[in-house]
Amino acid sequence: MPKFAVTITFDDLTARDEARPAHRVYLKSLLDAGKLLESGPFADNTGALLIYEADSESELHSWLAEDPYATTDGVIADTVIKEWIRVFPA
Repeated sequence: MPKFAVTITFDDLTARDEARPAHRVYLKSLLDAGKLLESGPFADNTGALLIYEADSESELHSWLAEDPYATTDGVIADTVIKEWIRVFPA
């Protein structure tokens, strides 16, 4: 199953902080379902990296669209999606 690395860049940190509790609940549901493999913010607080496993990029887009960060105005300035190949650990 394809894996995808997603980087998001934050825009309004106040909006991000308000949406964060719901965002984390949403991500936990994806983690529990085996759809999210890793996630976390960058140390400089400018964005985050998330690694997903999905049947397709289209499926991934539907998950991203439901994320509270995406549904809250001003949180995300930019999103980059790249299909990713895990080498270690295999």
